[in-house]
Amino acid sequence: MTANRLIPFLDLQLQHQSLRNELVAAICSVMDDSAFIGGPSVRSFEMAFAEYLGAENCIGVGNGTDALEIALAALDLPTGEIIVPANTFAATAEAVIRAGHRVVFADIREDNYQLDLDDVKGRIGPDTVGIIAVHLYGEPADMSGLSALCMRYNLSLIEDCAQAHGAEVDGRKVGTFGRVAAFSFYPGKVLGGIGDGGAIVTEDDDLAGRCRMLANHGRSAKWAHELVGRNSRLDAVQAAVLNVKLPFLDDWILARNSVAKGYRRLLSDVEGVSVPADFRTGIHAYHLFVIRTARRDELREFLKANGVETGIHYPVALCDQPAYQYLGQSGKLKATVVARQALSLPIGEHLNSDDVEYVSGLIAAFFSGHRRVQ
Repeated sequence: MTANRLIPFLDLQLQHQSLRNELVAAICSVMDDSAFIGGPSVRSFEMAFAEYLGAENCIGVGNGTDALEIALAALDLPTGEIIVPANTFAATAEAVIRAGHRVVFADIREDNYQLDLDDVKGRIGPDTVGIIAVHLYGEPADMSGLSALCMRYNLSLIEDCAQAHGAEVDGRKVGTFGRVAAFSFYPGKVLGGIGDGGAIVTEDDDLAGRCRMLANHGRSAKWAHELVGRNSRLDAVQAAVLNVKLPFLDDWILARNSVAKGYRRLLSDVEGVSVPADFRTGIHAYHLFVIRTARRDELREFLKANGVETGIHYPVALCDQPAYQYLGQSGKLKATVVARQALSLPIGEHLNSDDVEYVSGLIAAFFSGHRRVQ
C-alpha cells in the first residue's frame, strides 16, 4: 500500500518554474552575446556574490571540488597534514591529498555534527599546516574557536562553504573568516545552478590572483603562462542562472529556517529521535535538516511508504571509507556512529507548515508503534 500524499526531498522543478521567464532570458542573453567562456555574466556574478558575502574577491570555477583544490594549491603551504572533519563529503579530503598534503580526520560533536574543537586540538602536531572548517548541512562551524587554534599554532584556516551559502556567525557571512573559502553551486545546493559550478572567495588580493591564474591554465594574459595551472572556469550559462537566483537566496534561507523550526518543535519530544541543537549565534542556511535514530533504515522505509522522500548524508564516515582506512582511524570516531544513524528530512521553500506536520506526525507515529500508512 502506498500513500496518496507525496513530499519531495527537494523540488527544483517548482523553483525553476517560478523563475522560468527570468532564467530563459538570462540563458538566451548568453547565447545572443556568444560569451560562453568568461564574459559579462561571469563577471557580474563574481562581483554580486562577493558583495553579498562582504568579501573582497570571488573567482568563479568549474565546481566546488575544483574550488577547494585550487584554493589549497594557491596557498602554497609547506607539505604537511591538514585536519578535516570525518563527517563531510569526500571532496574535502580529496582536495587535501591532490594538493600534496596528508589528511587527518578529526571527530565531530553529536549534537550539531560540527568539528569537535577538543578533538581537533588533540590532533594538531608538528606537521600540521592547516584546518578545513566545513560548515556542514549549512550550519557555521565554530569559527571563533577554530580561528583561535589557527592563530595559536600558526595554521591556515580554509573554509568549505559548499553547503552554507548565506549562513552567518554574529552578522558575518561564512566564507570571510579563513584565508580562503570554497563554494559549490551544484544544483541541489541552497544556491545552485543547472549544472556544476563553484567559486573561491578570499580577502587576499594576491591569493585571489594566484587562484584565478591556476584556474585558467596558469596564465595572467592570453599567452602568458606564469604557473602550471588547469582548466576550471565557471560556465557563463551557470553564472547567468546564479545571477537570477542570488536575489532570492535570503528568502529561501528564511523559508528553510521556518521548516527547521517546525521540525524541531514537533520532534524534540519524540523518544528515539535526536534533532540537531538549535543554532543561536547567527543564521543557519539549512541546506539539510538531519536527525539521528538507531532505527534509521526502518524509519526511512516507513516514510517512503507514506510518500515522504528522505536522504542520507553520509552513510559512511570518511574515516571508514576504503580509500582512507590506511590512516587507522576506522571505527574509532563518533562520526562512525553518527553516519549510521543520520537521516535527512525534506527541507526547502517548497514545503509548508502542513507538510512539516505531516512528516513529523509520521515520525512520531513510527516511534509510538502506530505504523499504518496514513
